[in-house]
Formats: sequence, structure tokens, C-alpha cells
Amino acid sequence: MSKLEIHQIPVLNDNYLYLFKDPETNNVGIVDPAVADPVLEKLDALGWTLTHIINTHHHMDHTGANLELKSKTGCTIVGAKCDADRIPGIDILLEDGDSFEFGSQSAKIFEVPGHTIGHIAYWFEKSDALFCGDTLFALGCGRLFEGNPAQMWDSLKKFRELPDQTHIYCAHEYTEANARFAITVEPQNKALELRFADILEKRAQNIPTVPSTIAEEKATNPFMRPDSMDLQSTLGMVGADLVSVFTETRRRKDSF
Repeated sequence: MSKLEIHQIPVLNDNYLYLFKDPETNNVGIVDPAVADPVLEKLDALGWTLTHIINTHHHMDHTGANLELKSKTGCTIVGAKCDADRIPGIDILLEDGDSFEFGSQSAKIFEVPGHTIGHIAYWFEKSDALFCGDTLFALGCGRLFEGNPAQMWDSLKKFRELPDQTHIYCAHEYTEANARFAITVEPQNKALELRFADILEKRAQNIPTVPSTIAEEKATNPFMRPDSMDLQSTLGMVGADLVSVFTETRRRKDSF
């Protein structure tokens, strides 16, 4: 089976959209379209026809172009069943454990509340691709606008169980700021130190730091590592339960 062909489209100040095609059926999807024109321009340049919009959550910088793109292309809009009333134009309603069939590809659906209550993620196992919206970032996680720390930690645990080679197609270029925080709570982490240097070099050249991988995040992202003894030591929480460690890490990031 061929893997998805994925193109990253930077928009607004720091958003990433992902345009992807199943080579076997020519189905084409766009993940979380904030604005329409860059999507239409990329479709035209590639000679592709949009068939699906894939939404992870309802925020306008993820759904703002839903109705315009649907009007212009006749595409089908996919999103969370539990948040259907906040996803403009939704056609296909998905919930935890569902399989979303996209041409010859299949995505497992995870409900991952925390950033919002109705957030979902799409894992295309055969393509090693996770479209996770604002739940997991490179070296970070989303702010808890609607959910609570226990929910977000449960969501991130689902991602920790995915194969290490899974690519994380998150929705924002927040990595440098996240790295500057991460190094303050786990300064002993040599892998993080090396990654931080690489991030600074890439951003100085305006090179994207996304996608990352599950392996990288498990090794360096403090929000994926509340069980790290070094992190717990820095926080003064050695032996604390993991939700409490995660909560304190998120609290510190919010005021960083």
C-alpha cells in the first residue's frame, strides 16, 4: 500500500495546514483549514481535487474555511460527533475508536479532550501519520481552554502508545518557544539539549520543526514525560502522581 502524500501549508502567523492525497484513489483531504485561498492555490498547483475536510476541533483557526471550501469544491467535512454543533458544515461524525476510511487508507479516531472538550485526532497507521490538531505539539501540548489536566494527560497517554516512528503533524509552529520552556523543567535531559540546538538552527533559517515523531516527543517533551525523575526533581515533586506532575508542568508553561 502506498503512503499518503502530504504537503504542509503554512498560514496565518504560525498555523500549519496539511493537504494529503491517497495515491491509490486520488482522494484528497485538508486538515483544519483556517483560510481558503492558500488551500485552493495549492490544489491548483498540484492539479488535485479536494474531497474531504478533516477537522480536529472547532476553533476558527481550524475551521474558518470549511464552508467556503465546501461551497467551491463540494467536499465532505469530517469531525467529532460530540462537537458536531460547533463544526461548520459537518457531514461525517466520528467518535473514539471509529475507523475513518479515506480511499485505500484508514484512520483510527482518538477522542483527545483537554484543549477543547470535543477534540479528536486521526492516526493513519499505514502512513505513520498522526493529525493531532492542538492536543500535542512538538515539545508542548495545547492550553486547557475547556478540559482539565487529567483529561489532557489521558489524551497524551494515547499518543505515547503509538509506534515510535509515527510522524506528528501538529497544527502550529510553537516549537522554539516550547523548547525554551522545556529546558527549564528538565535541564538534565541531554536529548532535549541536542534537540533545542537543532530547533534554534532550523528556525534561524525559517525551516519548519514539524513534523516530529512520537519517539522524539517521548524523549524530550515534558508534557509526555511526567514520569521522568529529572522532571519530578526539578519540580520538587519526586514520587507524586503523574496527573499532579503534569498539572504543575502545564501551570508553569502557562505563566512562562
